[in-house]
Amino acid sequence: MTNPADKTSMRHEHGTIVLVEDDIHIAELIDIYLRDAGFRVLQATDGERGLELIKLQQPDLVILDIGLPGELDGLEVCRELRKTTEIPIVILTARDDEIDRIIGLELGADDYVTKPFAPRELAARIKAILRRSDRKPRTGEGPFHIGNIVVDVVRREVTLNGDIVQLTAREFDLLAHFAEHVGIAYTRQQLLDAVWGSGWYGDERTVDVHVRQLRRKLGDDFPLTTVWGVGYRCG
Repeated sequence: MTNPADKTSMRHEHGTIVLVEDDIHIAELIDIYLRDAGFRVLQATDGERGLELIKLQQPDLVILDIGLPGELDGLEVCRELRKTTEIPIVILTARDDEIDRIIGLELGADDYVTKPFAPRELAARIKAILRRSDRKPRTGEGPFHIGNIVVDVVRREVTLNGDIVQLTAREFDLLAHFAEHVGIAYTRQQLLDAVWGSGWYGDERTVDVHVRQLRRKLGDDFPLTTVWGVGYRCG
């Protein structure tokens, strides 16, 4: 006879997600699809409760609606989370506004989804993000050096002139890819496939946002060249 606890474990085999969404109908729809996809889903209807749940439960991923009630909207929650954690974040927005998407990505969100959306697509995006974040570091390789920048893929740490530079998980992965392939020009799509994963559904402008963030944080010490008509090359 099958133990009911085993069934629960099987249903939650992909991990825990905190969903911060004030629209009950949308939240329930997402909840149903993600549970069917093997996730445990915990819901909050405002930013304050969302932060409490995330702190208490330490989930594998967070879904944030931008238009939350109260003092903390989704972007503010994202900003607060990025002060202390690299947990993957997916932002939901009812506004098809490029500025919202760019701000979300610059704050450290891993992906964004515009309403209305297909729940199955959202589940697929989440699985792709978690597959990427679960990849193990290359333990057989030492740190990469780009001038005064040191990228330690084992410790997931970046230093500039000996000082630690705070990067989001995706910024680190993109920098590590450039550091490992100095001198090679990559298209934006190639960078999406290599860093975000081939199952990622976003557009190529996401790469530009993360490149801009790396350039801002690393300054002139980051020798990244824009190859017009192609993409980017480090060194």
